[in-house]
Amino acid sequence: MLLYILGMIGIAAFAITGVISSGKRDMDLFSIVLLGMVTSLGGGTIRDTILGVEDVYWVKDTSYLWVAFLSSLFAFFAVRIINDRQRVFHYADAFGLALFTVVATERVLDLGFSPTIAITMGVTTGVAGGIIRDLVSNRPPMVLGREFYATPAFIGAVLLVLLQKNIPSHEYNSIYAVALIFILRLFAIHKGLYYPSWLLYKKR
Repeated sequence: MLLYILGMIGIAAFAITGVISSGKRDMDLFSIVLLGMVTSLGGGTIRDTILGVEDVYWVKDTSYLWVAFLSSLFAFFAVRIINDRQRVFHYADAFGLALFTVVATERVLDLGFSPTIAITMGVTTGVAGGIIRDLVSNRPPMVLGREFYATPAFIGAVLLVLLQKNIPSHEYNSIYAVALIFILRLFAIHKGLYYPSWLLYKKR
């Protein structure tokens, strides 16, 4: 039940980022809501497609589809009264990244895949929605820049796998992993954490 609730909250959070990112592109209501839905549902769709799951999660349970639609519609009207949209965007994106990564990692583990696959798909699910959002709204993808973005997702996914392996009966394992990713992203946002230059690929 906790996994289901976290998944719904993650969809709502990413839908909001999709709407905010498209706000300056002069899109109409339909286009913006569609972008919010694609942002929130894209990562999980890619995960289920790669793993060959019989039914994509939002096809099997249309509640996810409705949450994505209603969240995007709500955000379209709500962001008009928000002054600091950039801050809301970063917070919602950090929250969505944390939730999607952890939910996907745990879901893949529950499907019987190895920890390596679970971590890989967790990180992929976490960052894929943001990549789709940024590309469609003509923004540089955050995950492809210097910003400390994919690494927090990876660390959180590893933590969840370790917790599930050592204390599988503990009910708050997913909460700990979500909190770790979210806190790391907040540090990156507020403290300006970037990868050191020697870890970056540079053209000569």
